[in-house]
Amino acid sequence: MLDPRVEKMAQVLIRYSAGVKPGDLVSIKGPTLAEPLILALLKQTLKAGGHPRIKLLPKETSDLTGISEVMLKNASDEQLKFVSDLDRQEVEQIDVSIRVLATSNTRALSNIDPARPALLSQARKPLKERFFERAAEGQLRWTLTAYPTLAYAQEAEMSLAEYEDFLYRACLLHHNDPVAAWKKLAEQQQRVADYLNKCKELHIKAPDTDIRFGIEGRKWINCLGDMNFPDGEVFTGPVEDSVEGHIRYSFPAIRDGRHVDDIHLTFKAGKAVEATATKNQDFLTTMLDQDQGARFLGELSLGTNYEVQKFTRNLLFDEKIGGTCHLALGKGYPETGSKNTSGLHWDMVCDLRHGGEVFADGKLIQKNGRFLETTWPQPIQT
Repeated sequence: MLDPRVEKMAQVLIRYSAGVKPGDLVSIKGPTLAEPLILALLKQTLKAGGHPRIKLLPKETSDLTGISEVMLKNASDEQLKFVSDLDRQEVEQIDVSIRVLATSNTRALSNIDPARPALLSQARKPLKERFFERAAEGQLRWTLTAYPTLAYAQEAEMSLAEYEDFLYRACLLHHNDPVAAWKKLAEQQQRVADYLNKCKELHIKAPDTDIRFGIEGRKWINCLGDMNFPDGEVFTGPVEDSVEGHIRYSFPAIRDGRHVDDIHLTFKAGKAVEATATKNQDFLTTMLDQDQGARFLGELSLGTNYEVQKFTRNLLFDEKIGGTCHLALGKGYPETGSKNTSGLHWDMVCDLRHGGEVFADGKLIQKNGRFLETTWPQPIQT
């Protein structure tokens, strides 16, 4: 029997997040494991008058690349670098892109030579750049979401039922009217974005972290459940050569099935000149050396979804944890004003809930993961 929350989620995704309109060409991609949600999305797309294009992927598909373990293990370098004209055409023609993440094995790519996904990432860089260009120009709407699986539950150290409750609550589906709940959160986050859009510098301090970012002239984006679902963050692209200081990440950074633990980055003139980890150091170095933009930041974000409080080893949720920040090395989003280009976009999360402070132009605006009410009359809450 279909969980009624799946149908409710599909309704919110199509009607609110993606905003599908009659005549829209809608690309819906996801692994076979997520078939219940994909079928619900198909149904809701048809109800909205859209033209669905469904692509079911292998169950062990990489969340980041859409390429399976078989491809990464067996393709030649030439085959990995090949980009189909069909893929280029899709990026140019679709009006809406919906990606559903799901896997039965989050570690399927752990033993792949890190040079392989890096090569694939570089080959698909022009597609990614064109995708985000169209999105920034308002020609393309996209949404990324996840479907609960046993593998995700195991990574989060939960039962499947517990993880389902966690996921749907993070999506605010426990509200009678989830769209109204997302709109309320959007209003609260907009106050933060409006304030930061007037500032020149952001300064973050936390245990073994002291880092400054130039943000003058950059735009802070209010993430209100349209592109990522669940959502709950405000982000920008810091001025590329402005970042100074060091940061130690509280949680492992996870990419292609690898856990890179205890990452410590030191920035000078915007570049990560030192990057150390206690686990998978070689993988970290390979990712950061793939191109000139990989050691510069493309994103600076503050997490604001206070329904998400537990680290689950799934970045879609972990980067939204209320009271955290995350920085992305590599590709920036043009709509923020970021000029950084790279085949990499790798978010890493730092917990600010225990001794963290955030200063905007020297004024304390957040302490221990909570915005100060002296700055915003009503605290953010979900």
